[in-house]
Amino acid sequence: MLGFPAKLPVSEPERLWVDEGFRRLEKMLGHRRMIDAEMVLPTAEYFPDHYDKTPVTAEKLFQRVRGYMRVDNRGIELEIFADETEELRQMLPHWSGNSSACAGLYIRDHLEEQGRNEKRMVVAIRSTRLQDPLLLVATVAHELGHVILLGGGLMNPSTPDQEPMTDLLTVFLGLGIFTANSAGRFTQFQDNRRQGWSMQRLGYLPEQVFGYALARFGRERGEEKPSWAKHLSTNVGTYYKSSSAWLAKHGAPVINAKPIK
Repeated sequence: MLGFPAKLPVSEPERLWVDEGFRRLEKMLGHRRMIDAEMVLPTAEYFPDHYDKTPVTAEKLFQRVRGYMRVDNRGIELEIFADETEELRQMLPHWSGNSSACAGLYIRDHLEEQGRNEKRMVVAIRSTRLQDPLLLVATVAHELGHVILLGGGLMNPSTPDQEPMTDLLTVFLGLGIFTANSAGRFTQFQDNRRQGWSMQRLGYLPEQVFGYALARFGRERGEEKPSWAKHLSTNVGTYYKSSSAWLAKHGAPVINAKPIK
């Protein structure tokens, strides 16, 4: 019986960028950091605390994600901000995200720049993110990625692909299920005149790149058929399976790749 050849869901430049991205992260954090990372699942085992969409329970969720990503909690604060992102951009000296759909902000040394001797890093989350705990985990993971890469001095803020690399870091550290499943979300809308569904892209990497990155992550860790794959969304799961099949056949030699912007 004839079979169909394994086909990658990503372009060759995207594949090369992911492969080299893993090597870049290994140089920064060490290969063992990825191998030893616990794959965090959207289950009560990993998030046993009651969640009621309030800042208090969001803080508990934040602390769990921080622990899974092995981020020191000294000098790091969580803040919830309203959706007036343009106003925040004028007020805060360091931030990440775009003005139209910013989900979270990473702020550093804000108090020091106000003439105080205190230093802190702030992870600020858009208040609407509290309505969906899965999106909240994805947003927190991405912003804590900024704490690791930028706050730790491992990456320059001017690096052209620092935002996509921060998304890739969440895969590298075991939070990839959340960020991948949040990369493309369908939401239902209804008003007095119409109703329907809309598609919203979240994060900086598309679903197919997340699918390949997760397949690469599993291959690096020697996981041929990991049980965590069942938690991937339909689209990401499809991209993951085709990527895994391609990697099993071809491997993934690394050469210099152009940044994803």
